[in-house]
Amino acid sequence: MSRANQYDIAIIGGGPVGSTLALALRDSGLSICLLEARDFSPSNDPRALALSYGTRLLLDRLGVWARLPQVSGIRTIHISQKQSFGRAMLRADEMGVPALGHVLPYSALQNGLQAAVLASAVRVGDARPESTLLPPGPSPEGGGELVCIGSAAVTALETGAEVATIRYSHNRVEHGITAKLAVVADGGRLLEASHPPEVHEYGQSAVIAHVTCAHPKLDTAFERFTAQGPVALLPYHDGYELVWTAAHDKAQAMLVWDDATFLAQLHEHFGDRVGAFTGVGARTCYPLRLKRAPETAFPHAVLLGNAAQTLHPVAGQGFNMGIRDAWELAQVILRAAPETLGSAAMLADYQHSRQLDRNAGIRFTDGLVRMFSNDLPLLGNARGLALSALDCVPLAKQFVAKRMMFGANG
Repeated sequence: MSRANQYDIAIIGGGPVGSTLALALRDSGLSICLLEARDFSPSNDPRALALSYGTRLLLDRLGVWARLPQVSGIRTIHISQKQSFGRAMLRADEMGVPALGHVLPYSALQNGLQAAVLASAVRVGDARPESTLLPPGPSPEGGGELVCIGSAAVTALETGAEVATIRYSHNRVEHGITAKLAVVADGGRLLEASHPPEVHEYGQSAVIAHVTCAHPKLDTAFERFTAQGPVALLPYHDGYELVWTAAHDKAQAMLVWDDATFLAQLHEHFGDRVGAFTGVGARTCYPLRLKRAPETAFPHAVLLGNAAQTLHPVAGQGFNMGIRDAWELAQVILRAAPETLGSAAMLADYQHSRQLDRNAGIRFTDGLVRMFSNDLPLLGNARGLALSALDCVPLAKQFVAKRMMFGANG
């Protein structure tokens, strides 16, 4: 393999997690290749994301946050359970921050990060022969550059004693590169055959839609626990982004309800805190599971984000954990000597830095689902007492809020 196909770091996946890592390393002096299965046209994905305040701070450090459009702030989080007492309120002013989190379209974040990555690249190409978007830069052996290749379908990742080898298809031609460190930031199926993940099926799906209502509280997010799973309302523009959890068969039925039925059922299920629901947009649905890679590091390769762990959306932890994965890996890489990239010692440093946050985040979200997604009377009373105690004990409230904003590492 020619030296032009040898890199210090290869990032597989140009979504928000992979792009965050690329931006955090853009001034590192390392040669980096980012491989993305899509071309680099703007995303139009309508899904909404709930970003924690900690994620906002990281994006601000990367110079991206100020450029993001269509952002709504969350200054209060209202937590309750259906048909039982107890509720808790988390407020930004009590935590000394301007907002606990923010809501924005996935497409806005993806496009903002992608634009910053492409602006930092020395060479960009996708499946169209004429689409070299920037003048070709020096070969990777010169070091200190970022190369982005779109429409690159990665077909194999082989880890070895010295480097990782990546094979991908681009313009129907097979290519290969090597890297001292290969970072799997999208999906994770490349190593699942040899290293199967641990999977827990919740028996639930999430129905996603934008809803409007009679009395919106546009800086307040609601997390309401029910026997069939949590329902969340995230403030966004003129209404809320709804995440409604239900058993698979009911969720599929909800997709085909007419709007009037959907809105009436939502009001009965959620209650009257925002008045009657008056409108609903397009609905989508996806199954929920906990998927966890037992190991996130292999010889000269590492898993980030959903490739490392896929969490239930309760409390909005999964995506934010992936961004923290990317940031922490970048800090470990910047501390390491170039000749140690991908070494066992470097990867052990990364795994140690992420162990507490990763394990605590998985236990936190999984525990919430298991504790609250049932109608056992004794547990209902215990949950009510726990929510009331949370609301009344400032130290407990600060602990939970900080975990949600910054993860277990604070």
